[in-house]
Amino acid sequence: MQFRQQALTKLQSPEELDLPVRFARPQGWLVLSVTVVVMAAASVWAVTGSVASTVNAPAVLTHGEGSYILQSPAAGQVTAVLTKEGERLPAGSPVLKVRTADGETVVRTVAAGRITALAATIGQIIATGANVAAVEKVARADDPLYATVYVPAENAASVPADAAVDLTVQTVPSQRYGVLRGHVKSVDRTARSAQQISAFLGDSQLGEQFTEEGRPVAVLVRLDRSSATESGYRWSSADGPPYALTSMTMATASIRLADQRPLDWLLP
Repeated sequence: MQFRQQALTKLQSPEELDLPVRFARPQGWLVLSVTVVVMAAASVWAVTGSVASTVNAPAVLTHGEGSYILQSPAAGQVTAVLTKEGERLPAGSPVLKVRTADGETVVRTVAAGRITALAATIGQIIATGANVAAVEKVARADDPLYATVYVPAENAASVPADAAVDLTVQTVPSQRYGVLRGHVKSVDRTARSAQQISAFLGDSQLGEQFTEEGRPVAVLVRLDRSSATESGYRWSSADGPPYALTSMTMATASIRLADQRPLDWLLP
């Protein structure tokens, strides 16, 4: 009852009814103003701003037309190996001699290129259709290198034409020479199987490796040229490595995807 009596006395005191009511301190108005400004700026950025993102994927330095696997047209014993790895041959050049039941057969290149691997040795018995060599399709020594990047299929639609690409090359110390620069030349919208990748690269192991997490999409990257570097290509460092690049070198690519608006993340 004592507390109730005090409350009634408080309400019946006319001398306190005309006192001003303080809604907020000056510091409170300052905090409120800053909050409103920040929210307004965030709203404008959500509508007009953009966020850049990248996708990382395995890559191989190749010439643009890829490779092919040379197979023996007949069964028999290899009597001679007429070339060596790294040699560049025109179309129709002899690679192996095979002794068959009907005589000697010469295995020849299908298209001009460079021998990247030999799978047959003298004295070896091979079957019809056996893989005997991998040949990279390159006609001239000055044919430019490209990078073939195998991007997850779900990211393919976000790769814009001429997107910037940074390549960390396995044979080049990135801490010293930086990354190789390039731009997207084309995007194959069809997912590649392990067999298709193996046929293009001339290496069955790479086909299996690049499809371990699903069938990827091939993105062809044009390497930026530079006359100021030993390799002939542009690097994030001034000079790049003091040696030339070779095809079938592994790399990791970082591709800049199309910019997205922050508002797109919030809308269904």
